[in-house]
Amino acid sequence: MKYILSIFSIALVFTACATSTPPGVKVVKNFEVDRYLGKWYEIARLDHSFERGMSNVTAQYSYNDNGTIRVLNSGYKEALNKWDSAEGKAKFRGKKNEGSLKVSFFWPFYGGYHIIELSEDYEYVMIVGPSKNYLWILSRKPKINQNTYDELVDKANSLGFPTQELIKVKHDKIQEP
Repeated sequence: MKYILSIFSIALVFTACATSTPPGVKVVKNFEVDRYLGKWYEIARLDHSFERGMSNVTAQYSYNDNGTIRVLNSGYKEALNKWDSAEGKAKFRGKKNEGSLKVSFFWPFYGGYHIIELSEDYEYVMIVGPSKNYLWILSRKPKINQNTYDELVDKANSLGFPTQELIKVKHDKIQEP
């Protein structure tokens, strides 16, 4: 029993670390989740195995019946010539008006989802994970203004993210239902 409690305690510590914000990064305040819901297009990302080789990536946010946020990520796996998706849920880490959430695609494990830049009109957003190895730029449209993109990249670079490794995401297919 003592062994099981030790493993559980270690797992809780790692889960807490996996949802924290990276050092020196501040999340947006005055966040309105209702305005954030809906479809977003992934414009750029740092590469990770769970998205490797994917194009046409979108994220769809809506409410679950229990008040958590449903997350549906979809994308086209180029090498397999097929669409793939993953469904998860998100919860606020603290105050509901701050852009800091935790997302789970594999219960009981959560990862950080921290909004560090959000346009006033909720048309583009920059999100980071628990470390500076996770960064996404999303937009309500499949393309973003180049000046806006450059400003977001400059901000991420100034915060220490490896922006030279960003992958721009191609959007050239329409997902079939």
